[in-house]
Amino acid sequence: MRCVVLAGGPHDAIAASTPNAPNKAFALVGGRTLLERTLAPLRASAAVTTIRVVAPQSAHGHAALALADEIVPDGAKIRDSLRSGLAGLPPDDIVAVWTSDLPMLSTAAVDDFIARAIETDADIGYGCVEYGVHVRRFPEVPHTWARMREGRYCGGGAIAMKPRALARLDAFIEQLGAARKSPLRLAGLFGWGLLARYALGQLSIERAAMRASTIVGASVRAIPSPFPEFAVNVDRLSDVALAERLLGSANA
Repeated sequence: MRCVVLAGGPHDAIAASTPNAPNKAFALVGGRTLLERTLAPLRASAAVTTIRVVAPQSAHGHAALALADEIVPDGAKIRDSLRSGLAGLPPDDIVAVWTSDLPMLSTAAVDDFIARAIETDADIGYGCVEYGVHVRRFPEVPHTWARMREGRYCGGGAIAMKPRALARLDAFIEQLGAARKSPLRLAGLFGWGLLARYALGQLSIERAAMRASTIVGASVRAIPSPFPEFAVNVDRLSDVALAERLLGSANA
């Protein structure tokens, strides 16, 4: 499977911790950049055919990009970077799109996600991790959890999508952005019944996927991962120290 890694974005507090880092993907965590820690297990996977990295022009030539097959420019927003990453790829082939801040990612987790994405064969497959899977290994890593009927879930480090679904996903993001501050408009988008079930913890993953498919106009499915490292990312400056502790424990 082709992989796209999103390494764009602005210079932030995480990037500021490493001299000359264009953004957080190029910040050092435990002596290696976050991007390298994400690319290495992808490169080691026999399930990965090619790796395309979406990165700012200022990063071209950076040693962290050595494991990429191709580098394309990022955009002003993540949607623009995603469009750049998928441009020109076969519209009906599934592509695994990864974030670039996964310090604990393993090749086993990569292999598993790709296998599940192929089996699911959705236009958009949303990677996620269940609460129990996560806390058994990383109880100290915080997440925002969605309470579903089957349990609590957080988003993972990748989605799988067919490039032809991007236009429909773009349209949905526009709708969601316009409605996000209005409960009435959100209810109109998702439906009162679905929101009520979610609030009560009675919304099933299957029902949520069915509604998402209807709204987006493309098949949407959840792809749960049994590998908790799939959801360990670096969002805040405090996450850098936590990731370094986890890496130190793993290497001890």
